[in-house]
Amino acid sequence: MSRFFLSIFHYEVFTKMDFKPAKLILKSGEIFKGLNFGSNHPKAGELIFNTAMTGYQEIITDLSYTDQLICFTYPQIGNTGVNKEDLESIDGGCAGVVIKELSKIESNWRKDGDLSSFLKEKNIPGITNIDTRKLTRILRDKGSQIAAITPEEYTENQIKVLFESFDGLKGKDLAKIVSTKKPYIWKSPSYKSKVKKSSYKVVAYDFGVKLNILRLLVDRGCEVIVVPAETTAEEAMKENPDGIFLSNGPGDPEPCEYAVFSIKKLIKSNFPIFGICLGHQLLGLALNLKTEKMKFGHHGANHPVQNLQDKTVSITSQNHGFTISEGSLHDDVVVTHRSLFDKSIQGVESKDGKVFGFQGHPEASPGPKDIQSLFDKFIRNMEIFKKANHDKKK
Repeated sequence: MSRFFLSIFHYEVFTKMDFKPAKLILKSGEIFKGLNFGSNHPKAGELIFNTAMTGYQEIITDLSYTDQLICFTYPQIGNTGVNKEDLESIDGGCAGVVIKELSKIESNWRKDGDLSSFLKEKNIPGITNIDTRKLTRILRDKGSQIAAITPEEYTENQIKVLFESFDGLKGKDLAKIVSTKKPYIWKSPSYKSKVKKSSYKVVAYDFGVKLNILRLLVDRGCEVIVVPAETTAEEAMKENPDGIFLSNGPGDPEPCEYAVFSIKKLIKSNFPIFGICLGHQLLGLALNLKTEKMKFGHHGANHPVQNLQDKTVSITSQNHGFTISEGSLHDDVVVTHRSLFDKSIQGVESKDGKVFGFQGHPEASPGPKDIQSLFDKFIRNMEIFKKANHDKKK
């Protein structure tokens, strides 16, 4: 079947499925016409591209994508459906989904439903039949763009109002918005893993935490107490933890002054600390570094990162639009990892190694597991801390 007739076939199939014409409008002026799926609620957000070939459900439900429209560069999305086990958050997620082609069928023994129905339930709009290669080139050249998914009939005035409702992520504290409102204990391990006896108590700050982070901590024998983003250091220390975990999350790290203030106190109290993504950036700020907005960020599951200490290279999953600023580095902080795409900072630690962060997502699933050893490093740090405290009490 020729590409021309295939396009007509796709259009007819979606029309019969009641997928109505829609538009993706970039604030810079470009307009892409396609077909709506999922929710038909118009949404504006920061448009970024993601190069992952698998894991669209985990990506869509990752709270780090709050207020972002995701353009998937992989050409067909939806072919494995969705399931309950692979959610990275129960509520929330990205603002919208942009794809080239929505799969007509779903084939996976674990599937509970289809992607379009799932997005409709979560009130997330999607648009398909988009030239995602052209769109990605625009984003690489111009950087991440403010954009909106709207019905085809949306007027210029309605579009203007929609754009006025969103002014970008710079300076925006989203962590306390998506965070849990009250503490809770997480007990579930990874899929098919057995729960180990708890050997370590971890206070996990929720800035938009991915559920697989919590699962991997439980896998390693941690009792995990998840606390709100605005939890004070004193409240965290009342739990008598063996370690502090700083989660991923959305938005700009610099407005999260409450978190930086607490992290500084926890560092001074000598707790082992491990931060991922936004948690890594907040840890950097607490170590007197600075952060900055990237041109189009890192979003995908194929990013090579080098460990500067042993020169090994790991393939990693990434999702961030902010990074630690190169010009803010000082002698009290060690850079442990760098991206081999653009040499940006991917890991930092204190000189004694008790406190460390990683920019990528070592917990990503599905995705590379090369860098999950960072969780084991956190466990080793807690083991040393716990033993030192035990010896003090003797």
